[in-house]
Amino acid sequence: NIFLNLAQITLSCIWKTSSFYQNFKMTQDYLAFEGIIEQNGEINAAFIKFPFSTEELFGKKGQVKIKVLLDGKVEYRGSLAKMKSNFHMLGLTQEVRKQLGKDFGDEISVKLWEDKEERMVEIPEDVLEVFNQNNSAFELYQKMSYTHRKEYMRWITDAKKPETRENRKIKMIEMILAGKKGI
Repeated sequence: NIFLNLAQITLSCIWKTSSFYQNFKMTQDYLAFEGIIEQNGEINAAFIKFPFSTEELFGKKGQVKIKVLLDGKVEYRGSLAKMKSNFHMLGLTQEVRKQLGKDFGDEISVKLWEDKEERMVEIPEDVLEVFNQNNSAFELYQKMSYTHRKEYMRWITDAKKPETRENRKIKMIEMILAGKKGI
């Protein structure tokens, strides 16, 4: 593949997708392109179409873990996934769109790197104490995907009141033991 074999050389091309042109360049380190934030159905969920073959670029047909820099200011770790479509897409959370000040239909610049680092979720001390009291829940938690583990910790740390945080820690253990993978 020409993109993977040319070291330290920047390629510039034009790619046609969804009736607009995206300028992109591929270097040894990252892939850069412009995309449009699209709405997923009728829900408040957004994505950007990935206009390249993940199999050719990364040697993967399925999910590809990535790091992106959006509009040169917002860093995000996520995945390229097919999500029952014929193309890979990068999901954008509401939080990321808020940080960017962008919504459906807006253009966005993307710098993308394959993320080969292990994804770790920091567990606060008070949550570790709860896990220490229930090893079964902790073992199940450790087997979850990075995304699900991150969702649980975010749900707990985003609590505004101490009593809400305490209740969420208890609820988390119950949910994990009941087989619920995420929030």
